[in-house]
Amino acid sequence: MKKLFTLILMAALVMPAFAQFNTNRSRSRYNHNDTESYYGVRLGLNVASLSSDMAEVDTDSKTGWAFGAVYGHQLANSMPLWLEAGIMYSEKGGEKSINDKTVEKITYRLSYLEAPIVVKYGFDIIDDLYVMPFFGGYFGLGIAGQTKTYTRNIDDRSSVSSYNHFNRFDCGLRVGCGLEYQMLYAEIGFDFGITNIGKSDFDAVRNRSLFVNVGVNF
Repeated sequence: MKKLFTLILMAALVMPAFAQFNTNRSRSRYNHNDTESYYGVRLGLNVASLSSDMAEVDTDSKTGWAFGAVYGHQLANSMPLWLEAGIMYSEKGGEKSINDKTVEKITYRLSYLEAPIVVKYGFDIIDDLYVMPFFGGYFGLGIAGQTKTYTRNIDDRSSVSSYNHFNRFDCGLRVGCGLEYQMLYAEIGFDFGITNIGKSDFDAVRNRSLFVNVGVNF
């Protein structure tokens, strides 16, 4: 919740400053004579978990930051269809409570450098307000991460690299919907990991993540 409140506060402070540069521009509009492009910045939160073939390996959700930049290009001048690609820092993972006399819980933090690629379609709702559902995928490379074991005895608590247990490469499907007003943009979506990031060939582990991003398009 603290991360969510921080995100909302930052968005409230930053977005009006960007919007004042151009209050009449909306990149969801399409031009019948030529295609358009845009650049954007994004800041958001992930509510992530790990899903496994074995129920006892599944985790509860864990929040993490996401931020980066995107580039979008209109695919045809006859319709508001866009291809958007980006580069993002994204924190995923999960945590699991343990009903044990010595261990309280285990947390997995997996930090990725991700490249999402989606196709968007812009629906004009009212003046300068567009709804933009999207579908695509993402590729991720693990760049950092810690697995922490919280024991009841503080002296026995430990922290190791998450990539002792997980592979660094990840990819999956992405689906969601965005809302654009002039230069301001917000979106909510879900990442379905399809790669087995676990190092065991028998008990596959996959990322799952609900994300909320806000940003501006130039």
